Amino acid sequence: MTTGKIKLFEVERGSESFLATPEPRQADISRASRRSLGLNLQKSLDVLDAAVGTPGSSVLRSIRKRDVRRSTFTPKYRRSDVSRFGDSLLASSMTTDLVTMKIDDSLLEPTAKMSGSFQDMVSSNVTMLLDADPAIAESNDLYRDFHQAIRDRPAEHEIFGLLDACIQIVSERVQFLQSIVQKAARGQPKFQRILSSLNHLVLEQNTWELIRTLYFDRLQSNLASDSDTEMDVGLSGNFVSDKEIVDDLFKREASTRQNQLVIDWLELCAAQQFASKYEQVEFFSDNAVAWENTLMQLHQKGKVSLNHERPLVTEMDPDAPIRQNKPLADLDKEDEARLLNHVFTHLRAGQLIEAEDLCVKCGQAWRAATLEGWRLYHDPNYNQSDRDEVEGNVCRDVWKDVCWKMSQDERIHTCEKAIYALLSGNLKALLPACVTWEDWLWAHYRVMVDARSEQEVRTTTNSTRPQQQLPSIYWEKKLTPEMIFQELQASPLQSVREQALLPYYVIQKCIILNDADSLAQEMSAWISDRERRPPQQLVRFMAHLVLFLRTTGLETKEEIGVSILEAYVQDLIEADHKDLVAFYVSLLPQELQVHWYAKFLEAVRVREDRETCLALAHEVGLDVQLITKTVVENIRSRHVGVMQDGLDAATSEEDRLKIEAIDWLVFDESQRAETIRQANAVTRTFLAIKKHAAAREVFHKVPSDSVSIIIRQTELETGATDLSAEDDNAIREFLCLQAYLDAQDSFNDWFQHFHHNKPTAPSPLEGATFTDQVAYEHRASQYEDERQRWVQSIKLQTRATVDRLYNVLLFTEGWMVDQRTEENSDASRHLQMELLRQLCLPFVACLLHTVLHSTSQYRECLQLADVIASEQHQLYKIVLYLPRTIWR
Repeated sequence: MTTGKIKLFEVERGSESFLATPEPRQADISRASRRSLGLNLQKSLDVLDAAVGTPGSSVLRSIRKRDVRRSTFTPKYRRSDVSRFGDSLLASSMTTDLVTMKIDDSLLEPTAKMSGSFQDMVSSNVTMLLDADPAIAESNDLYRDFHQAIRDRPAEHEIFGLLDACIQIVSERVQFLQSIVQKAARGQPKFQRILSSLNHLVLEQNTWELIRTLYFDRLQSNLASDSDTEMDVGLSGNFVSDKEIVDDLFKREASTRQNQLVIDWLELCAAQQFASKYEQVEFFSDNAVAWENTLMQLHQKGKVSLNHERPLVTEMDPDAPIRQNKPLADLDKEDEARLLNHVFTHLRAGQLIEAEDLCVKCGQAWRAATLEGWRLYHDPNYNQSDRDEVEGNVCRDVWKDVCWKMSQDERIHTCEKAIYALLSGNLKALLPACVTWEDWLWAHYRVMVDARSEQEVRTTTNSTRPQQQLPSIYWEKKLTPEMIFQELQASPLQSVREQALLPYYVIQKCIILNDADSLAQEMSAWISDRERRPPQQLVRFMAHLVLFLRTTGLETKEEIGVSILEAYVQDLIEADHKDLVAFYVSLLPQELQVHWYAKFLEAVRVREDRETCLALAHEVGLDVQLITKTVVENIRSRHVGVMQDGLDAATSEEDRLKIEAIDWLVFDESQRAETIRQANAVTRTFLAIKKHAAAREVFHKVPSDSVSIIIRQTELETGATDLSAEDDNAIREFLCLQAYLDAQDSFNDWFQHFHHNKPTAPSPLEGATFTDQVAYEHRASQYEDERQRWVQSIKLQTRATVDRLYNVLLFTEGWMVDQRTEENSDASRHLQMELLRQLCLPFVACLLHTVLHSTSQYRECLQLADVIASEQHQLYKIVLYLPRTIWR
């Protein structure tokens, strides 16, 4: 192959030339024999490993951190600072899990922070961690870490620091799960679930890094001046190299630069995905000698009789197999295929230096030299007096044409064709080596950027040397990002088509295309799908993505972003993240803040938790007074129940919730007026269904100093003690209800004392002895004393009961009747008050008559009739007409 003036990199091999025919090794045992021994040894080790139960093979091997080289045409001024902590996602189990989108959210919460002794902890407790799945499920670190990251970086200028924090949070979780997976046996029942969770987190991490990379460049481009123009190389009179042309292209053309950033991002992701394959090729080669088995057989030809002898190549130069149309030894063919696969893997990960080193280690330094031809030519000595080293390939156009022809040659291996197709921009020959959605996207973008850069070089260069012409097909297909994603959706590979529909890949597509509208619509469709609602961790990611777009001013459809935040708030409520709900609710519009936080508070019953939740709401600026009012209204508007038979119905658990709801209003003294109003509303409901005990519990919830506090607050606000009509009517209603409950309690006490506490007279004795007669007279005397005391106490109790019952019937200006007109009158409240008058006043009149009649106060019974018939009070309109109404 013609390589022009390519400068081969130096490798210490003594004085031996890389391109010289290698000498056979001086060994008594052939490689085939040693390989057989190695396989047997490996089999023995595998059996031993299975016997002692060594936890898991290296399913996801961590790789050494290295500086991943930038891919073709990447300008030096755009150094990537993306850190990666991922691992292999190419296992078949990953593809299945991602297609079905099944994810165990409980596994995505770390149970421990990463620390120096973390690996030791994981090593000794893997089985325990796998078995203790409930403990992992209860861990909330991932949610809290995201929340803390946002709280720590609230300013707009800190948005990219926030992205770095998000990436770091997910990276730590990925490390945690990798540590478990690396040391856990595949037979563990939860292994696949952990692996699936790991795969999803790696995808989330990749997406955050894509967001940071692209949006940083886009925002920087928006801030840049619009006066940049193309450099005029034709008038400058200076020599402009290919490298300078491409560097300038990336500086001034944002679309091409961002396309290259997508390539860099895909290669950085792949650098982690293929980590478990990086060092395997060296296991099959212990010397830097290529095709050693073929070489051995050629040297032994005629000396030793070999079984199944067949014609092999007779020369050892790189082109011999194709030129002679003869094969290599079988083991060498296997090694060759393995090497080519790994070289392509390194190139897929943007690791050109690693690919070249691997070729040298395997005795194919010539192949490493062919990979060097892509470098853009640059001679700094044209424009400076100091002598610097010339870099790149001056005959790169010739090299690229040769690479294209090699990628078209059907006689060479698929991976080798893909390698040279990648270097020459031949998409058709590159795609057969691509198997995933990321691979296809990378291949198309590499070809698109390669064509644009090549076009710029050929149209801008001032070199006098004629350029080698590339095939016409190279220029015919003009790729665009939109066209690329359409081709991915129509890929002949079913796996690629299926992956193109997965949420993370759809989000990545919209981010790459800078299509915020489509992104919002896609996320809205997932959220609104009630049958296949996204996993909670995906909802978390989408919510924070919405916050990022909102902060950067890129959110185009606010209502969709709000719906996603609502879904995340709902998930937080369902997962009982009490310390997080307030902050995310504060990011919603005002009316939704009240709705969602009130809904959340309805389920909080512990007093300490209630105080904490209200404090958090105050901290983030929520309208606590309106929220607590809404909580009480929501709870008391639940199922009311039906009227019960008897004097007093039992208190249910639902009633208990309504009673406890009043506590939400007593934390803040400024809400005492609202406390009384809500207590009145709940009490009206209980009285309507004859739950007097529950009504009394409601009144016990209202602090006794509430009325004085209301008056004091009014004086502080207005300078006068005159209450507003609304507060005045509420306090009056409160006193009416209190009078009724006091009357009810007094009657119950009277009834108990009158019917159950009356002393029992001793039975007379017939034919009793003197002693018995004396004892009887003593008991009779005691009875008479007790009866006199009972009569006195019943008189006092009767007088108090009659007074309290009359307090209800003759309440000033009418019981449960407002005295002042409110500006915004509540019609339902007035209806309930009127119905209560119809229900309770006849009941009170009956109780009063019962007391008077039972105590033989017949004259007072007639007076009660006169009071009811009096036109002054007009109680007859209610007492004598009692309609059967249903409380609504």
